Amino acid sequence: MNELATDLKSLHEATLNNLKSSKADNTLRAYKSDFKDFGAFCAKHGLNSLPSEPKIVSIYLTHLSKNSKISTLRRRLVSISMVHKLKGHYLDTKHPIIVENLMGIKRVKGSIQKGKKPILISHLKSIINVIDQKKIEDIKKFRDKSIILIGFGGGFRRTELISIDHEDLEFVPEGLKISIRRSKTDQFGEGMIKGLPYFTNENYCPVVNLKKWLEISKIKSGPIFRRFSKGSLLTNQRLTDQSVVLLIKEYLNLAGIENKNFAGHSLRSGFATVAAESGANERSIMAMTGHKTTQMVRRYIREANIFKNNALNKIKI
Repeated sequence: MNELATDLKSLHEATLNNLKSSKADNTLRAYKSDFKDFGAFCAKHGLNSLPSEPKIVSIYLTHLSKNSKISTLRRRLVSISMVHKLKGHYLDTKHPIIVENLMGIKRVKGSIQKGKKPILISHLKSIINVIDQKKIEDIKKFRDKSIILIGFGGGFRRTELISIDHEDLEFVPEGLKISIRRSKTDQFGEGMIKGLPYFTNENYCPVVNLKKWLEISKIKSGPIFRRFSKGSLLTNQRLTDQSVVLLIKEYLNLAGIENKNFAGHSLRSGFATVAAESGANERSIMAMTGHKTTQMVRRYIREANIFKNNALNKIKI
């Protein structure tokens, strides 16, 4: 009997480890961060956070709805559910008190989501021009230009962008192949390859600028986008994804562009929007961005075509 109990305990622990391993580290951190807020809410009101029950979760979602978007509420619900699973508890997130409460909140608030602004061609050129004009060392200029141009040209998430190693690059006559070993939508590490062709205008070409960056930095292995220490000395330390955001905002500001509604995602959404405006179909956009569903890509295409197929164009005044 004791052996059976021991076996069941080890199987239970192994199952919980499998559940943890099924999620990326960043995802687990997000779950914990979300659940921490739920835990604080429960503690403040004398409620149980783990294990909890649908009624308590529903009350928490109502509390959140005062200052949060529907997408935030849904993400918190997923996080609360996942933490329960990881700790071996069951929470019925499909309970009517949760589902119908969310439907009611959605009707009251509406569900239109206003995302961050995309970096369009005009923004991209302004950023590159202002980097060229800035009084900094060439080595910093080529790093920053490469980050912006590769990020845009490949429709990269910022975490993918800073994760690129020299070993992931292959320069070919047509341009550049970049191997992505793992991404947000590729949790099993199947990987993908992005192809960036040469641009006619070399100053805005991701491939040309990256070549110059690698030449001047003398990087032969490891992370291609690295930090500088004081005195413009290049280190071996990989840039953080937050550094990408700060660079974008800094150069937009120097270019005289309001940067409040831009973020790291603006490079990725900018690529998708500009590609859609240029007539690229959703399949070719998804092949570059790595989107697994058409929902977000179709949204980019709709926004890009908002004036092209506008019924008002048919009205003559």
